Amino acid sequence: MSMLESAAESRLESWAKPVTWKSLPYLAKRTAGMDREKYHTKQRPLTLNRVWSTLFPNLSRPVFLIGAARSGTTFLGDCLAEVPELSYHFEPIATKAAARYVYEGLWNQAKAEWFYRTVYAWLMRLHADGDLRFVEKTPRNCCIIPFLSEAFPDAQFIHIIRDGRDAALSLSKKPWLAKSAADSGKYEPGGYPYGPYAQFWVEPARRKEFETTSDLRRCIWAWQRFTEEAIADTRDLPSDKLLEVRYESFGSDPTGEADRILNFLGIEDTNSRQPFKAAVSAFNPRLTEQWKRQLNEQQLAEIYEESEELLRQLHYL
Repeated sequence: MSMLESAAESRLESWAKPVTWKSLPYLAKRTAGMDREKYHTKQRPLTLNRVWSTLFPNLSRPVFLIGAARSGTTFLGDCLAEVPELSYHFEPIATKAAARYVYEGLWNQAKAEWFYRTVYAWLMRLHADGDLRFVEKTPRNCCIIPFLSEAFPDAQFIHIIRDGRDAALSLSKKPWLAKSAADSGKYEPGGYPYGPYAQFWVEPARRKEFETTSDLRRCIWAWQRFTEEAIADTRDLPSDKLLEVRYESFGSDPTGEADRILNFLGIEDTNSRQPFKAAVSAFNPRLTEQWKRQLNEQQLAEIYEESEELLRQLHYL
C-alpha cells in the first residue's frame, strides 16, 4: 500500500471496507458478478463494429441516473435497460465503493477519473456492448456530481425525485441503516456495514446524532442529504444536460413522462421508444402516497422536524 493510500485509510471510517490495490481483485469479482446478474442482455449480431468497440468501449455522452435511495432509480433504470441503444449498469460495486474517496477528496481528479473510466469500460466489455451508450445508476452519485461532470463533460443526468415521506418509509424497511442490523456482520455492496453508522455523506458535526436517532429519521435524513446534494450540484447544468423527473409522474402521466425522457436522451427510433414506454406503463401507482396509510402522526412529526423545508420546497407539502 502506498503512503497516499495509507493516509487515505487513516481518514476513513475503520469499519468500512477500503478500496486499495489489495482489495481490487475482490472488488472486481463482486462488481462483475453483480453486473452479470443485473444486466439486460441485448439480443443482437456480433458485428465488426461491436468487436472493435469491445477493445475501445464508447464512453461518450454517458447517462447518470441519480436520486436518493428508494426514490425509483431502480424502476427507471430497468426501463432504460429496455432501450436497444443503451447499455445500462446497476450500481457498479467498485465505483460505488470509491464514491467516498472522491467525496472526501482522498483521491485527486486524475486518479478518480482513471478509476471510473476503467471500471465503466470494463463493464461494457463484459457484455460486448462497447458500441452502445453507457448508462448507470447509483444513489451515491448524487454526492459526486461535480467530479462526474468534469470527468465526463458531455454526460447527461436524469435526477428522479420521490416524496421524501415515501422514500424514507421504503428505506426504513431495509436493513441498511437499521439499528437492529448493527451486529449482523453484513455489508452493503459499497463497503459499509449494515447499521446506524454515519456514512461519508453525513454532516461531520451531526454524526453522533445520526447514529443515535430513530431508524425513520435516519432514512429521511438520507433522502434529504442526497436530494439536496443533487439539486445544488446540478443547478447550473444546461437543460440539455439535466432532466428532473418526479417518481409520482409515472403514475399520473406515464406516456408524457416517457416521451420527455426519450426526447431528452435523443432516442428517436420508434422501435427503441416503444419498449421503454411499455416498461414505464407498468408502474404501480399504489406505490405512491404509501406514507398516508403507513405512518402515524408521531412518525410524520419526526420526518417534518428533519425535512419539512425541503418537502415544502419540492411542493410535497
